Amino acid sequence: MTTTPFFSPLTCLSQKSEPSIAVDAPSKHVGQFLFCKVYIFLAMGNATLSYINPVRLLDKRLEERVVVLVIGGGGREHALCSALKRSSSCDSVFCAPGNAGISSSGVVVGPEAPLVAGLSNDLVKAGIPTFGPSSEAAALEGSKNFMNNLCDKYRIRTTKYKTFTEPSAAKKYIQEHGAPIVVKADGLAAGKGVIVSMTLEEAYEAVDSMLIENVFGSAGCRVVIEEFLEGEEASFFALVDGENAIPLESAQDHKRVGDGDTGPNTGGMGAYSPAPILTKELQSVVMESIILPTVKGMSVEGCKFVGVLYAGLMIEKKSGLPKLIEYNVRFGDPECQVLMVRLESDLVQVLLAACRGELTGVMLNWSPGSAMVVVMASKGYPGSYEKGAVIGNLEEAKQVTPSVKIFHAGTALDSDGNFIATGGRVLGVTAKGKDLEEAQDRAYQAL
Repeated sequence: MTTTPFFSPLTCLSQKSEPSIAVDAPSKHVGQFLFCKVYIFLAMGNATLSYINPVRLLDKRLEERVVVLVIGGGGREHALCSALKRSSSCDSVFCAPGNAGISSSGVVVGPEAPLVAGLSNDLVKAGIPTFGPSSEAAALEGSKNFMNNLCDKYRIRTTKYKTFTEPSAAKKYIQEHGAPIVVKADGLAAGKGVIVSMTLEEAYEAVDSMLIENVFGSAGCRVVIEEFLEGEEASFFALVDGENAIPLESAQDHKRVGDGDTGPNTGGMGAYSPAPILTKELQSVVMESIILPTVKGMSVEGCKFVGVLYAGLMIEKKSGLPKLIEYNVRFGDPECQVLMVRLESDLVQVLLAACRGELTGVMLNWSPGSAMVVVMASKGYPGSYEKGAVIGNLEEAKQVTPSVKIFHAGTALDSDGNFIATGGRVLGVTAKGKDLEEAQDRAYQAL
């Protein structure tokens, strides 16, 4: 089967050995993703695309040859591209829109917005294996009220909460329960819609900003008020095929911009894996009391979840047990970076198994030791930040040790071919070591 080229900026590179990567330059259409025409898991032949026939291996098994498209353009997508490129069954990797540093790994849907908008629905309808939930299932992240209602119905451990559309009713509830308390915009707010209010005044201001001032637009037209939990946060990731789930290794990110856990929250200033707080016993508790009931509940509700289920957890100080704070429906950024450098299994084959509902019995292999990523951000981030600074010494940083990987997030090339900073989070300097201390030392040596 052949098809005509889809659109010119995303070029096709034929390869017989090493996988290749093509990056589509951003355009005004990127927010819409032009996804209905970019149908990959196809092979290239000159200027046309054709399906690759399965190749019979010596051990009589069938291995599909695939081309992968990764949707997104940050450090998470760079890490996914790098891991996909290592697969022996992957001929080429595409990334759209990509960034200037992605030259190594493509359909894996990275960011949450296109998932909620229905990208996976359209791709699956076209018959393309797609690792990422439908828009209905992506409501686990797209609506905090939906997630909390599901948790209530299926007795999943989470916070006490109530949802409001009227400011006066929300404020009355806050007054009755006192501070500290958490105010959340119901919809997607680019990671900025959660306000931990230490006083009643802060909570009232948060309600007004969302329901009256509309600072988050339609995402904040409904607010969820939740109890404040004391403890340590952790991230838990599982791959889901609609009916079954398998856990990834543990990871933990660092949200505040300053050293010593100071300053405003960000999208994530670093992460490490494994996370010591998530013991094997706790991981079993999370799977049995949170992840698996969620997967079952979504299936019963008629919106099976296929993709990465990323649970934001609080390990409660009082009980030592995990509670679900929120769900995300994609890999975390920057947790993805440390997970991908530790993953030794063939990512392409694992994701294909998830797409087909065949995760039962799949085991993942991980490198021993630890990994850490340190995010380099533009001056001023997470507020208004500088753009256009030239990034130097990238090659020298990679030579510090073979375990160092530098993943690009907010970068571009200037007219002279120099890498420049264009985003708030710019680079993720990632390193492995025999333990967290060695991984940290190596990452900072490369800075």
